[in-house]
Amino acid sequence: MQNVVLENVEIVDMAAEGNAIARVEGRVVFVPWVAPGDVVDIQITRRKHNYAEGRAINFHRKSPFREEPFCKHFGTCGGCRWQHLSYEKQLAFKQQQVIDAMQRIGKVDFPTPQPIAGAENIKYYRNKLEFTFSDSRWILPDEPYIENRSDREALGFHIPGRFDKVLDIKECFLQHPLSNQIRLAVKDYCLKNGLSFQNIRNHQGKMRNLIIRNSNTGEWMVIVVFGKEASRDQQEKLLQFIHNQFPEITSLWFVVNSKVNDSISDLEPKLFYGKEYLVEKMMHLEYHIGPKSFYQTNSQQAQILYRVVYDFSQLTGSELVFDLYTGTGTIANMLALNAKRVYGIEYIEEAIIDARKNSMMNGVQNTIFIAGDMKDILTEEFIHQHGVPDVLVTDPPRSGMHPDVVLTILKANPKRIVYVSCNPATQARDVAILDAKYRIAGMQTVDMFPHTHHVENVLLLEHK
Repeated sequence: MQNVVLENVEIVDMAAEGNAIARVEGRVVFVPWVAPGDVVDIQITRRKHNYAEGRAINFHRKSPFREEPFCKHFGTCGGCRWQHLSYEKQLAFKQQQVIDAMQRIGKVDFPTPQPIAGAENIKYYRNKLEFTFSDSRWILPDEPYIENRSDREALGFHIPGRFDKVLDIKECFLQHPLSNQIRLAVKDYCLKNGLSFQNIRNHQGKMRNLIIRNSNTGEWMVIVVFGKEASRDQQEKLLQFIHNQFPEITSLWFVVNSKVNDSISDLEPKLFYGKEYLVEKMMHLEYHIGPKSFYQTNSQQAQILYRVVYDFSQLTGSELVFDLYTGTGTIANMLALNAKRVYGIEYIEEAIIDARKNSMMNGVQNTIFIAGDMKDILTEEFIHQHGVPDVLVTDPPRSGMHPDVVLTILKANPKRIVYVSCNPATQARDVAILDAKYRIAGMQTVDMFPHTHHVENVLLLEHK
């Protein structure tokens, strides 16, 4: 089947990772950048035992669900892979993704879900983007071949599956347009002033990354990540240029990264100008967002998501609440407003420090935050010491909860469980175990990331 062309094949459904599905002779074929209803010729690029991968090389009929992509980088950039679908269909596919997971993986009963909460803003909705400098940009297929070309610098996003290649972004529709202006101005300054872009393979170069954050209070933060080769004078001149050019920036940071990887989580950023944080408002609370703080990247939809969590929790003011994978305590501090006490548990110690600061800043005095591995912290001994929770909220990473954590929850036997997940498949897997004692009493899907396959789902679990 590999290296052959399948002709006149209809695309029948959407799948994980933003791909679509065709079925040929009993085999599933995954195809990117197409839509259900398209009839295409497919060039097979990879073949496995029970599935294949391919790309559309010719269209015989186009889907009625299609829309014209609004971004010139569509089809090359790994983001916004569903922008060729109408938003109405995107929402329908996401809702169905959750239902399929509960039926096929969880094999559990559930009530009719509430209609998916779509986004009011389907462009410019992110509050954080991270760009990479590269001296070897991705050359587009329609660009003419030029030997030893001099225009290889890029400031943009990694090409999917190619860690060493970066797509130079001209315009991105994910963050407020000021983000584009800042990125383009920084790139232009670096080119004109001899600040070399990093070679990703050998980790040389003066410029590594540019991180841009903004908040729903109108504040902006920029973090410039230099390579070890950039001199102090070069750093200061670029930072001063950014400060002069963009007075909207309220917090300007820099960090020198001499490591192999791009993460700054283990580095210490330094403040060049302005405040040390952005202020984000969420349900009558304020949160301080620093250069390394985790926060939901869609502020507007996060309000909806957390409102669902609050409503599902059904608090009266007398409850003991456990908030697992609490992060910087956004949910814990919100629930503490109408609970007796909230325990927040999180693996990352820096996040716990931020969570405590957020409680202090908002005058919340009934939260206790604990740092450590969830399976080691949430034990029968912990519950015996602190009490059986009336409500347990869990918002784990994409991998879901550790089996030991799920079993401890069953033994703790809280009255209600509110399970927030960015991965319906692992959520369904965990719910299948919790099904021994709990039933799904409510389900609300929230679209946090329009034009992508990603989706958040909130379940309310109650005793059978």
